Amino acid sequence: MTTKTQTRSGGRSARRAARAAPLASHLRPIRPGMEGGRYKPLTEADMNRIHTAALDALEHIGLADAPPTGIAYLTEAGATLGEDGRIRFPRALVEETVAKANRSVTLMGRDPAHDLELTGHRVHYGTAGAAVHLVEADGRNYRECGVQDLHDAARIADVLENIHFLQRPMVCRDITDNLEMDLNSIYACCSGTKKHIGVSFTEPGFVPHAVEMLHMIAGGEDKWRERPFISNTNCFVVPPMKFATESCEVMEACIKAGIPILLLSAGMAGATAPSTVAGAIVQAVAECLAGLVYVNAVQPGHPAVFGTWPFGLDLRTGAMTGGSGEQALLTSGCAQMHKFYGLPGGAAAGIADSKLPDMQAGWEQMCSNVMAGLSGLNMVYEAAGMHASLLGFCHESLILGDDLIGQALRCVRGIEVTDETLALDQMREVCLGGPGHYLGTEQTLGRMEADHVYPTYGDRTSPKEWDELGKPDLIAKATARKEEILSRPSAARFDPLLDAELRARFNIHLPV
Repeated sequence: MTTKTQTRSGGRSARRAARAAPLASHLRPIRPGMEGGRYKPLTEADMNRIHTAALDALEHIGLADAPPTGIAYLTEAGATLGEDGRIRFPRALVEETVAKANRSVTLMGRDPAHDLELTGHRVHYGTAGAAVHLVEADGRNYRECGVQDLHDAARIADVLENIHFLQRPMVCRDITDNLEMDLNSIYACCSGTKKHIGVSFTEPGFVPHAVEMLHMIAGGEDKWRERPFISNTNCFVVPPMKFATESCEVMEACIKAGIPILLLSAGMAGATAPSTVAGAIVQAVAECLAGLVYVNAVQPGHPAVFGTWPFGLDLRTGAMTGGSGEQALLTSGCAQMHKFYGLPGGAAAGIADSKLPDMQAGWEQMCSNVMAGLSGLNMVYEAAGMHASLLGFCHESLILGDDLIGQALRCVRGIEVTDETLALDQMREVCLGGPGHYLGTEQTLGRMEADHVYPTYGDRTSPKEWDELGKPDLIAKATARKEEILSRPSAARFDPLLDAELRARFNIHLPV
């Protein structure tokens, strides 16, 4: 009897140890690139009507303000320049471009473990934006953000499992020279994370300087072109239906440098886009189709993300409503249109209009993040950390967002129905002569880590336990985690020799 007890105890200890150890990536209940696509707010007929309306807009309305180089590329490809200066796109040109466009884009990290494969309904969550304020959660304050804040955000994102990429979420307001700001943004992000990074450039003349820095970080132009770990977030249009002249010139320079492009159309429904959800999606699709023709006219097959980012607007006040149900529908509908075309796509979700990481922020961030994931959006931008309708970024909210996105990803994974998960054998064993419950069964213990996502910071204790633990506060726990992360050296920091070379060549504002 004693021997039998020891054997059971040893087996149970071994199982506990196995459960405590990190799961292999393929066994984790959630992971980057899980397949969504189950939620479909648009019918097939709806998508066809949106497609037709977008083609009509491109053929008959067209886009204004293309730069001379863009006019040359587009007219040579088959677009027409009207007497009114607008570029119009024949249906056949658009449909031919969609058919030939790059349909499988991989956005790479400096570490291949963080590569993002943008095909089908594979879902990835990350940051984005151009916040001008840092939200200090402990003091409930807003202050202008700087390069150190951006670097810290990159370092935090690097260790969060459910933040799959870092598009620059803040502007370095402490650097007044625009070239230095662009270069320092690259430096701050790359020295903070080895995940894929998205950045923008203020002027086309800045791109060669940035490319020089990227070549140095990569170890040469050949290595950079083999594994470009940065993409260009390019607002190539000024809605409604106008090219952003200088941004288009930036885009051309980035394409030639081998930098993947995020074609970002960010109309505001009711202001710079139609007020209806369907109308805002039509305009965003039309603008991004024009951008796709542009990219492929410069370099056929160049990696591009179809970035339809229409935003909601509170028509009573004119305030942005990034945390609204309308925003969630805009994003989900756009995700469906990406799949209609079979193109890699991205859109915005997870934005909070709330000023702080509070209950309002929670419902706003979860609503659109879940719907974006369920709709199979390849790149969910602005998914964590963004407050005040994109004006503020919060490190604590980024950390808490990792927990929130974990639950969203569990929704994306859905329900597996197999002989094992139907659990009829378990029911028979438990109910016919068994203990009458499933606690502690081999099947329950064996699947508790593979099937369930457990919050890192969310509290599931009873009120009594919570009281005995000193009534732990969610924000305080996130602040403690932030300080812990930032107390350690960045795992993405550059080799000292490379860092010295970068600092000798460029005016780097971050302290050594």
